[in-house]
Amino acid sequence: MRPYARRGVHGQTVEALAHRVLSGTIPEGATLDMAALQSELDVSLTALREALKVLAAKGMVDARQKRGTFVRPRSDWNLLDADMLRWQFSESSATGADTALLRNLGEVRGIIEPAAVRLAADRRTDADLEALEAALTAMGQQGGASDAVEADLAFHRALLAATHNELLERMEMVIESGLAQRDQLVHSAPHSEDPVPSHRAVLDAVRDRDPDAAERAMRALLDQASRDLDRVSGPQAPQGADGSSEKKDGQAQ
Repeated sequence: MRPYARRGVHGQTVEALAHRVLSGTIPEGATLDMAALQSELDVSLTALREALKVLAAKGMVDARQKRGTFVRPRSDWNLLDADMLRWQFSESSATGADTALLRNLGEVRGIIEPAAVRLAADRRTDADLEALEAALTAMGQQGGASDAVEADLAFHRALLAATHNELLERMEMVIESGLAQRDQLVHSAPHSEDPVPSHRAVLDAVRDRDPDAAERAMRALLDQASRDLDRVSGPQAPQGADGSSEKKDGQAQ
């Protein structure tokens, strides 16, 4: 699914509502005050309802007779939707909590990409190799952080395309959201590690049609990505028995 278009009043209304729900300003289970929202957002009732249809499609809200429109439990939200990921990063960045979300997405990448690259090694075409090589060349050029991010995205997008599995190709929306956010952090920091060698190892294994080597190279690449994140944001805190981060002596969570 393509990301939601953000243009115009409609897009702005959708995003304003999404951020209110994600921030807890409108909490789970709450019934929306349509008249108040219409006044606060300065939109027509029709525009408000159209915006809520977008959130309903993403599992965030629902409507019932006699109850009205209400926020559904977070467990019902489509958290892997590309817009939802973007909104979550935007919201969590405002509170400094985006590292936890990045680590969650890093774990998802660790499940998907090593398996995907094995398929790519078996199924890649010459056109796939050309796309990967072009992305790697762009990655090696001296540009700004935004250029480095786009080159990295192009490489991983081309890898998923090389699986020739339509469902895996759609996972680019999930991977790209986290990858773009991580890359912005890493490439904007001083002394960033050169990403070309680790990506070159993946490409060489895919070119050689060696699934085992491709998986090893991808796991090494993801390990480097994790180290890069630790370098710019600090190592991951130990997890308590309930899954929450434990506090060290004198440290606030």
